[in-house]
Amino acid sequence: MIIKTRFAPSPTGNLHIGSLRTALYSWLFARHHNGKFILRIEDTDLNRLDSISVNSILKGLKWLGLNWDEGPYFQTNRLNRYKEVISMMLEKEDAYVCICSSEKLLEIKKQQIQEGLKPRYPGICRNLKIKDIFNKNYVIRFKNPLVGEVIFTDQVRGKIIFKNTELDDFIIQRSNGMPTYNFCVVIDDVDMKITHIIRGEDHINNTPRQINVFKSLGFKIPIYAHLSMILDESGQKFSKRNNALNILEYYQNGFLPEALLNYIIRLGWSHGNQEIFNREDMIKLFNLKSISKSASIINTKKLLWINKYYINNLSLNHIAQLLNNYMQKKDINIANGPDLKALLELFQGRHCTLKEMMESFRCFYEECIIFDFKIAKKYLIVENYFILEIFYEKINNLSYWKNKYILIIINDIAKKTNLESKEINIILRFVVTGNLHTPSISSVIYLIGKQKTLLRTQKAMNYIKNM
Repeated sequence: MIIKTRFAPSPTGNLHIGSLRTALYSWLFARHHNGKFILRIEDTDLNRLDSISVNSILKGLKWLGLNWDEGPYFQTNRLNRYKEVISMMLEKEDAYVCICSSEKLLEIKKQQIQEGLKPRYPGICRNLKIKDIFNKNYVIRFKNPLVGEVIFTDQVRGKIIFKNTELDDFIIQRSNGMPTYNFCVVIDDVDMKITHIIRGEDHINNTPRQINVFKSLGFKIPIYAHLSMILDESGQKFSKRNNALNILEYYQNGFLPEALLNYIIRLGWSHGNQEIFNREDMIKLFNLKSISKSASIINTKKLLWINKYYINNLSLNHIAQLLNNYMQKKDINIANGPDLKALLELFQGRHCTLKEMMESFRCFYEECIIFDFKIAKKYLIVENYFILEIFYEKINNLSYWKNKYILIIINDIAKKTNLESKEINIILRFVVTGNLHTPSISSVIYLIGKQKTLLRTQKAMNYIKNM
């Protein structure tokens, strides 16, 4: 048997971490068993369909390298197949036409709630065998068994039992002719030969309904694994439309795909105390038995720690290429400054994200120094004008642009002014970068270059004059 899993999002909101964990676990399970991973877009709910979400899903999966073997399949392209099966079910009397009005159903629901009953369709049209549906507003319902139980063994939660009396005759085709989720997924899973369904625990109540459709059509029932929810840092459940960050925003914020996948796999799965997993580790070690039943909570500090680990441990060439692409998309021309690898070596261990790097490195490529007024009041003062004047003259007269000669100039200024080198360093650091914290200032000045250094020093001197 070939193992086949699927990721089947509804394009009604952002692809967020909760959805992505489902995709990752399904992808890993298929890869671990040399099986196939299917991508399916469940887009039959036309009222909530968002074309931007489809694009977000595809881009997010591609960015993270979760390549699919089949698809993407769109349910709206399979409507004829669904209608064919519904017609067959009507003939077999496994489904029936229901002409109950929404007003009548709302009345019944209110009465059931008043009586303390679980709201459910009472089966008014179940045995009417309505044939004349011309000019009538109708839906088609599945004829759910009235007795017995639905029993399945969930790979995460163990044995789960539902009584058929708790389930109602749910709608499989809406009044607008569109088939519904609980029906479509069954036909899709059968046609696509899905063997294992890994999804969120919010689908547990859908499972017995879907199993009954499988049984009524004589199809083999897949194996289920329902994942516990993921909570945000305040302990609230993720929502597509409220607190869930779009996966592509993690790219915008400078996270690496390797780090994000490593972080997400640990949201409900573990392998001993191991924290770092590369892609090969994940595929080799992943299994359903090690998935936790407990909810997971987002921890941004942990994600930043993992991202920093990958920035510091992946090859310099790889990080330089990622950063190059990232900065180009932010319209920063790296041809106007030093080689990125030289900056990465100089600033190693200082940044958690590509975005932080970009902000630190921007001053090497752009004339964007804006002096913070509060800091300038401390360092860009008349008493320091003489220091900058000497520095400008010596840098301007420097024939050989080397780090060691820049360092000699800084030490000479310290002796001439009877100041400690660290006092000179912090003034120059602020003047040439706009920051107070950088690696060795002589190395920074060397990489910024002579022309930019002179321009920024002159700018600082003019600032002091004007003040």
